Amino acid sequence: MNEKRQSPASGLAQRRSPAPARRVVATGADAVNSVRTLRDLVRHAVSRFGQAGVGFGHGTDNGFDEAIWLVCWTLHLPVEHYPELADAAVAWPEARATLELIEQRCTAGKPLAYLLGEAWLMGYRFRSDERALVPRSLIAEALLDDTLAPYLPALAGGPGGPGGPEGEAAPLHVLDLCTGGGSLAIVAAVSLPHAEVVASDISTAALGLAAENLKDYALEQRVQLLESDLFARLGRRRFDLILCNPPYVNAKSMAALPQEYRAEPAGALGGGEDGMDLVARIIAQAGKHLKPQGLLVLEIGHEARHFERRFAHLEWAYLPVAQGDDRVVALAAAQLRSAAGKRHVAGSAAASR
Repeated sequence: MNEKRQSPASGLAQRRSPAPARRVVATGADAVNSVRTLRDLVRHAVSRFGQAGVGFGHGTDNGFDEAIWLVCWTLHLPVEHYPELADAAVAWPEARATLELIEQRCTAGKPLAYLLGEAWLMGYRFRSDERALVPRSLIAEALLDDTLAPYLPALAGGPGGPGGPEGEAAPLHVLDLCTGGGSLAIVAAVSLPHAEVVASDISTAALGLAAENLKDYALEQRVQLLESDLFARLGRRRFDLILCNPPYVNAKSMAALPQEYRAEPAGALGGGEDGMDLVARIIAQAGKHLKPQGLLVLEIGHEARHFERRFAHLEWAYLPVAQGDDRVVALAAAQLRSAAGKRHVAGSAAASR
């Protein structure tokens, strides 16, 4: 027999290589013909977010929660009831509108809050757009869960409390520095009904948004808006409590921010090389604007390492919040004044040499 025999090597050469694995997400046009329920819409949104490399951090920190927020908002449904509604049928016009918003979220490069025109923080709803950061300050949590009470005796100044006649509320003077859209000022005013609040910012545009939010909560008479570069226009006014979520992101982190963060005002995020430039100005000046038992509360986010290095000469307390134990700091008025006095003495001694 003249049969040709192939070597093992030649046989391998004739075999086809397997096709590379594929990852598939339906287009909106395809999906609209197949989605039937809220669950289908959420599943599609999660897949599209992953495919598009969407960034989170403006109200949610993952694609699943963001998808539920988007779908429920579009369909006028309460987010907290999604588990019970997940298998509810969706009409074709509802599905189309939701899929269009999902595509917009994947392509616009903006936080979902900007696309919806609203954000939620600790149960409070705020108008949100490019005039200010999306409300997300960790200080709101500290305000609402009594974390501040051990550090600020004036918080006990309710009816009949320190500083007020029996049966009357002692006024608590609060400053929300770098207020942006006014979210912290509003949380403070609502949660501390005996407080008089000043909300200041250097941005006229941000204060315009804050004014709209104040109107929504009917707080125009209790919260004063002030355009000011930090304390510049506060004169000699002093406060029991200064709250501040300042620009604190360091330069390296700023350069690596996802596009959703770049849609926010850069001046409200970047704090210089180590993130502490504006924080240093605030700490240097805050003591003059605090009452003797007053407190400065600063959000520093992920910059604890830089904060500790820059301000090793200070004493402070970390206020634990859900995202971590070193994201928010509290500094007493006495400590701030003492540190400022030492710097003044040191500066005078150096000048006299």
